[in-house]
Parts: sequence; structure tokens; C-alpha cells
Amino acid sequence: MSASRPSPSDGEEGRAGGSAARPFRLRAVLFDFDGTLTHPGALDFAAIKREVGCPPDQFVLEWIRSLPAGEARDASALALERFELAAADASAPNAGAEELVRWLRTAGLAVGILTRNGLSAIERSLRRFTALTLDDFDVVVTRDDGDIAPKPAPDGVLHAAAAMGVLPEETLVVGDFLLDVRAGRAAGAVTAFLVNHGAPGDGEVAEPDAADCDFVVGRLDELEDVVRSGLPLAPGKLPNDLLAGFLAGAAGDDPAVLVPPRVGEDAAALDLAGAELLVAHGDPITLGGEAQGRAAVLVNVNDIAASGAEPRWLLATVLLPAGTTPSQALAQLHDLAAAAAEAGVTLVGGHTEITDAVARPVISLSALGTLRRAELKDKRSARAGDRILLTKALAMEGAALLAEELGERLHALGMSEAELGACRALRELASIRPEARIARDVPGVRAMHDVTEGGLATALRELAAATGHGVVFHRDRVPVSPETRRVCQLLEADPLGLIASGSLLICCDPAGAERLAGTLEAAAIQATDIGELTEQDAGVVALERDRPAPWPTFDVDEAARLLVRPGEQHEKD
Repeated sequence: MSASRPSPSDGEEGRAGGSAARPFRLRAVLFDFDGTLTHPGALDFAAIKREVGCPPDQFVLEWIRSLPAGEARDASALALERFELAAADASAPNAGAEELVRWLRTAGLAVGILTRNGLSAIERSLRRFTALTLDDFDVVVTRDDGDIAPKPAPDGVLHAAAAMGVLPEETLVVGDFLLDVRAGRAAGAVTAFLVNHGAPGDGEVAEPDAADCDFVVGRLDELEDVVRSGLPLAPGKLPNDLLAGFLAGAAGDDPAVLVPPRVGEDAAALDLAGAELLVAHGDPITLGGEAQGRAAVLVNVNDIAASGAEPRWLLATVLLPAGTTPSQALAQLHDLAAAAAEAGVTLVGGHTEITDAVARPVISLSALGTLRRAELKDKRSARAGDRILLTKALAMEGAALLAEELGERLHALGMSEAELGACRALRELASIRPEARIARDVPGVRAMHDVTEGGLATALRELAAATGHGVVFHRDRVPVSPETRRVCQLLEADPLGLIASGSLLICCDPAGAERLAGTLEAAAIQATDIGELTEQDAGVVALERDRPAPWPTFDVDEAARLLVRPGEQHEKD
């Protein structure tokens, strides 16, 4: 397995290739016939084109179909069939074809053929096989199925998938020419290109590019590794070979990691040279949407940074539901590793398991950071009179999450694609590390608190509880991003109760508050004074234009309320 994605072995004739990794589950395999299941080179397309008068740079089947109905078109079609039947009589099974089809059927997958040939040529070619007949295939789509547009149109793939009772994205399309993989890609299928070492094809270049296919193989037997990447894993720990391949690329080069993560190693050893304190934090993530790994890293790294520490290491527990395939598992892990690398922290260990205890992936991280004792921001050191500054505009993470998960609903309610794109882009502002690094070095900063699930309403209550002080808060001063306001208006949500990673609450003595705000503004980080700490244990008091105002309570985050599935409740991040 490659470190970047499930792939066939990189043998002398095969290589992993194609687009960026994407998780998949397979229930069917759809083969091209000539040059894929049969030995390449049986059909001489140049000779066919000379006989029927087709220009060398055009596809012969499309050229024939473009002719006016009549004798010339009929004669050309008969000539094409004659060449195909002669090639069928001279054909031979491709190496490993029969064994692969039998293995696929034993593995419980449906198997089909999608070809531009006529059915009679397929039947005649299969007589040259030892162990395969037409009955071994669940569906055979040929050009005789006249209402189905030929490859590279996706129609044949969609028809075959429906006939096999599977979704297109659960189908692996295998072929030796670009028409094959482009038809599969257009249908949303997983695609594999078989390198053709035979005669040139029907006007095609020999190799695909990354936009055409997911895998490139040199032999049919290499497809077994591809298929296994799409079959469900057994319950229990992730298999060692998959885990070892992932860890080899995820360990990083942090010299402080003395014992790195690897199969059979149960604990990491970390060198704390130069640090006086180790800060630890742990959080699971259940509201991450499609970017779950990134959300998990973000919420944990942010909380470490809010303590004044420098986030450095992560331990990950990843629980995956029964039925997860290797490609799905590795995609989840690679997303997590990429998010850790982006955040500048090192993944040093953890546990990954397939289990029926969860219905969808659950990521729980433990983050570790280091700092000097004087840099520690202990909320208990906050004092009455400290100003409370809020960074950036509120609930950007929530707007991004809702745009990702409820995009179709928001579009139906009137949001344009440009507006949805702007909401999703707010994910890039969800880290509080830049402002935390600045604030920890500003004299007078005593405490910091990350605004996460439950939004600002919950965060201020948490800040009051942690500091032991009351909070007076000016609702009318809170900056809310235009994207967040628009999403909340359409979905009837309150931005004060919406998950808001990216905004940091900073408690600073009055003398230093102006300097802090100026320093943040100089770094292009918006900072707004929204209130102050008061006497001990006074709770939260909201003001609107200096008059008492209601302060909402949210039993669950507004995003969780909107995204909850029937019969399901979200846990707290």
C-alpha cells in the first residue's frame, strides 16, 4: 500500500496513479472487453478505418453512425462486425482475466462487461476462454443496445450499475483506453486504467492523466489490491499492513519525538527540553461534517493555544463504523494527518478500530503543548474589571459547517453558489493560534477562552465559571460575519448559539486592553471589546444599548439542532 492512498503494487509494469485519494466502497466491477479481458491488439483499427473510409483521427463507431442511413452505412457496419468476428476467432484471454473474475464473484461482487463491440463478437471471444462464459457476467452492455450512447458517454456505466443493483459510485470501471475510464469518471464510478502494451487503439493516446482515473495498473492481478481497498474491513483494529503504510508517512520529522508511532508501539516518548510545563487537552468531534479530521485538530489545537501554550503533539483515537473499507479508513486518517501537518503539530500515536459501537466515524484527540511557566494563562488569575475582547467576527465555523452540510437547503432558500462558497471559505479563519500567540505576550492578558460548540452564549457562561467572576456583556457590540447572519436568517438560527471556532475571548486588564486591540489590529485580526468581568459568581448579564437584555440558553448547539438525524443526538465536542 502506498502512503498516500490505497494502490496496487508498484511492480515493473504497474504503478499507482490517478487523482487525489477519495474513499470508496465497491459492490461491482465493470470491465471493458477487448484489450482488457482479452489479450490486447486483436483488432486492427487502422485496417478497419481504411476499409470503411473513416479518417484516422476519428472514432470508427461514431463515424459509421454519423453516415446517412442507407447502403454505405450498412456496408460499413457489416465490415466493422466482420473485423470484430475475425478478431474474436483469433483472440485469447488476457493474463489473469479468468482468475480475477472468479475471485471477484467469490468475494461477492457483481461483474459486468461494457464494450463498444457487438454482442456476437463477445460471445465468439468467450468461446476462447477456458472457465468463463456469458453466464458468469451479471450484465453485458454492447453497441447492440442501441438506446445507450457508447463510451465515453456515462450512459453505459449508469445502465450497467442499475442492472447490477448497485450505485455508480460503488462500481469499479476497468479499461485499457481513455474512453473506458472517462465514461466511468463521468458516471461517478471508481476507475482503473490497464496499461495496454498491444496495438494502438481507435485513435486514442496510450496513457491517461490524473483527471481521468483513480488507479493505473499494468496487470489484471494488481486489481485485487484495488478491489480490497473497497471491501468492508472486519471488526477490530485496523490491519497492520494498512496502519504501517499510513504511519510511515505520518510520523513527521519532529526531533522531540524520541519514540514515534509504529505498529506494535504502544506509547510515544517526547523530549520536553526547554519547556517548563506540559499542557494537555482532549476532545472528541461529532460536528465536523465532511472535514471531520480538520475540525478535530482545530478544536484541540485551539484549546491548547488558549492556555498560552504552543501546540505540539496529538494522540488520536479513531472509531470507524462496521462496513468501513480500507480506502475509507485511510482517507479518514490521511485527512487527519494532513490537518495536523497544516496546524504544525505532530501525530505521535493513538488507536484506530472498526466497531459496531458507532454508526459514523468518531475522532477523539488528545493534544499536548509546552510553554514556560510565566506564559501560562490560568483563568483563575482573571480579576474584576478585566476587559473582555472578542477576536474576528462571530460563528464563522458554524456558517461554514451549515453551508457544507445543508448547501442544497440553503440554495433552495435563496443562497447563490457564490454565497455558499464564501461561507465554506470561512473554515480558513477557524484557528485562534495567531491571536493567542500575540495575546500571550501582551502585558495584562490574564486569560483566554476559545469559542466552540454552543457559541458565544455558552462560552461566556464557561468563562464566568472558570474565572469565578461575573460577566457583563454588550450584545450590540458583537460582530457577526455577513455570511453567518445570512445563514442564520434563512435557517432561523441564533448566531449566539452557533459553533464559533476562530473567535477567541481574551481577558485583559483595562490598562493593557487598548494596546492589545491595537497589536491585534496591526496583525489584521479584528478585536472588539464586548464587556468586562465583575464581582465573583455573578453569572452573565446581557446589555443592549446599555439596557438589560435577555441572554439565551442553548441546550444544544444550533448547528447540532439543525443537523441532527432522526433518532440521533449529538454529543458535545
